[in-house]
Amino acid sequence: MTYMVYDDILTLNLVQEACLLLDVSADVFLKLFGEHFFLFCKQAGYDTMLRTLGGNLIEFIGNLDSLHSYLALSYQEMNAPSFRVEMTEDGKMLLHYYSDRKGLYHIVPGIMEAVARDFFDSKVTMVVLNQSEEDERTGKKEHVVFLVKQSKQANKTRDQDHSSHKRETLLRKMREQCVSLAGKKHGWDLIRAVVVSEKDAAQKYSTCGQINISSSSSLHCTFSPSYPNKLWVEEKTFCNAFPFHIVFDEDLKVRHTGVNIQKFLPGLQARDAMLDQWFTIIHPQVTFTIESIRKFINSQFVLKSYKDNHTTLKLRGQMLWMESLGCMLYMCSPKLRSLQELQDVGLHLADLAQHDVTRDLVLLNQQRLAEMELTNQLERKKEELRILSRHLEAEKQKTETLLYAMLPRHIADQLKDGKSVKAGEFEVCTILFSDVVTFTSICAACEPIHIVDMLNSMYSKFDRLTNIHGVYKVETIGDAYMVVGGVPIPTETHAHRVANFALGMRIAAREVTNPVTGKPIQIRVGLHTGPVLAGVVGEKMPRYCLFGDTVNTASRMESHGVPDHIHLSTSTYSKLKDAGFDIQERGQIEVKGKGQMTTYFLLGNPLVSEDSIMGKEVGGPCLYRDDLHSQSKKESDKVPDVKSVRGDTPSDGDPTRLASITPFAWDITPPYETNENSSEISASNFNSRLCVLF
Repeated sequence: MTYMVYDDILTLNLVQEACLLLDVSADVFLKLFGEHFFLFCKQAGYDTMLRTLGGNLIEFIGNLDSLHSYLALSYQEMNAPSFRVEMTEDGKMLLHYYSDRKGLYHIVPGIMEAVARDFFDSKVTMVVLNQSEEDERTGKKEHVVFLVKQSKQANKTRDQDHSSHKRETLLRKMREQCVSLAGKKHGWDLIRAVVVSEKDAAQKYSTCGQINISSSSSLHCTFSPSYPNKLWVEEKTFCNAFPFHIVFDEDLKVRHTGVNIQKFLPGLQARDAMLDQWFTIIHPQVTFTIESIRKFINSQFVLKSYKDNHTTLKLRGQMLWMESLGCMLYMCSPKLRSLQELQDVGLHLADLAQHDVTRDLVLLNQQRLAEMELTNQLERKKEELRILSRHLEAEKQKTETLLYAMLPRHIADQLKDGKSVKAGEFEVCTILFSDVVTFTSICAACEPIHIVDMLNSMYSKFDRLTNIHGVYKVETIGDAYMVVGGVPIPTETHAHRVANFALGMRIAAREVTNPVTGKPIQIRVGLHTGPVLAGVVGEKMPRYCLFGDTVNTASRMESHGVPDHIHLSTSTYSKLKDAGFDIQERGQIEVKGKGQMTTYFLLGNPLVSEDSIMGKEVGGPCLYRDDLHSQSKKESDKVPDVKSVRGDTPSDGDPTRLASITPFAWDITPPYETNENSSEISASNFNSRLCVLF
């Protein structure tokens, strides 16, 4: 968030993680960040402000502290560094960098090189000469000294050099004419004469901007200020005109002050009052001595009074050294951000001089602070909405997961959209029923909680198998468990899926303990294949139910079954007999309501391992041909696929059958469609670890 203060530990952690990710050193990364930060500031609207800081790199650096002081009006808790330029006797440029934030000084070369390249068309290289910790007023501070070498851009083109030469020639002629005119004309007449006389040259070289700059520069070069022999200002008038000023000598002894400083700190009028007894230096971070102040004479100084009557006064201004008097003049004004701070200090707008821009600054910044507060509120609300949206999305996912566990996905989506769901007829599907052997006796001999635990353990294992084999769980009633293959998504392998699911049920049931005997429970399973009608029934707790004689027959297969066996009807047997399953004929039996029926027992699937049936085999092949087709279609059409289980070999032992059989594809929204062109896809064309069971 824009106005939130983040701990430097977070910054350093981000730098560390980025360095590990990018495989670069911290100093290289921070230097690159410095270049990016400069570009970011330009794009954020500070471009014009940065360009006006100075006409060269030295002036630019010298005014950075003033820029930070201005930004502190908006970012009150900003802990900005301090910069100072020192020119050595041999002409070398040293940049002193002071900061309370350790470990970030490598950002400085990146910023300065970008500034020099962009603003001053020059190349800068910076070398660390010294790095130390100075014991300043606030404690340990990082002090880094850079040696700065500045040169012209080496990659200028010949045309740029030629244009620069023309520009310099024109400027030299203007400078000479300025000198000749300076003795004859004054003020605006001189400027007008220079501009008019060089009008043609300006048009020729299209350097109007450079001409104006050069003319003003030449005037500055030829200007010689004059000073009066006597200062025609009364002491009283001076102290009233500049109500916030302090004059002190080399020993920091106060000589005189402005009237409003006397009003606020009457103790300064005492004889031999020492400035460091009443004020402390906030910026720049230097010791309170005349030598330190003169070293930073070009910096803006912020002084803070010690608490008196529970109020403090901050002054901001410029230090001016008066050599003849051996005294320092501190021209200042109160450092205020808002009208509230003005009241807290105990001042009024009338206490500020009419010429002091602090009056306008306080009023303008009051409006800016109100806008900032509104921005903060908007950002906080935006962040709260983002968090709420994330939580809402998570809750939505939970709700949808619960809904999809009760109804088929496409049926649930239609109900959510307020649409009515019509019943649909499915020409062929396979239905499974199962129950627990001697469940009534178990219920009579156990506590209800034990029955619940047993059923929950068993049903959880069965539910997992439905996802593996792509069958739909219709419902559970007591110990009865009902699933269907081929509904609500039609598939040609519905019987194979339900058969493998039944084999998995039998394996999973052996892992569930009978609470009475302590032995594994036994289940009966019955399967039947045929047509059904499916639809949503009810408005309160709606259920997706199946209707038809196929449901009754499947239930009869279960009830007339044998413990720990999978009972098949003739129609289901006809679907599985050529798929490699191990099936044993039971013979004819009397089925209630059906008469004599020839039935079968499903013993196993020798072509697929138990781990594949249970979904425990990692990286194994897919059991079902249409799963392969759905995976291929998903890559091109992004249609949902059905989860698959893995096996070792094709069910019929001949993978070439894929080329001759038309795979079945589906869409989850009715009507269901078949992709007739999919028959051209062979098993060898699938980029997959999977093979197929038919």
